[in-house]
Amino acid sequence: MRGEGELAVVYADLGCPHCAVEWARIRTEPGQLVFRHFPLASKHPRAPALHAAAEAAGAQGRFFEMIDSLYADRGRVDDPHLWQRAEQLGLDLRRFEADRRSAGVAARVRRDFETGIRAGVTSTPAVFR
Repeated sequence: MRGEGELAVVYADLGCPHCAVEWARIRTEPGQLVFRHFPLASKHPRAPALHAAAEAAGAQGRFFEMIDSLYADRGRVDDPHLWQRAEQLGLDLRRFEADRRSAGVAARVRRDFETGIRAGVTSTPAVFR
């Protein structure tokens, strides 16, 4: 549990059921939260696409809303459902689609993953306080 003003850095996989449970708890705690992408594609093949969708939503100011939505309904994560989520969040769908497939978004997700490896993350969720 973090107190007011404390920071938690969370390395998570958006396809991971354990991360979804932990996320529901972490989101209710006071303090600052930093999300780091750690998609484990070997365990959760859709994870890279989900992380790209979160980043694309973040480019339009809806990063955490997309993460909350993905974890709340883990059974609907194919592209049509991602577009539906983006629409429900009020995102520009053309921009969302272009951003989620961009080299910049891929680089951001990869950079987070690499910092997690350097920090010793071996599984998700990994929380640093």
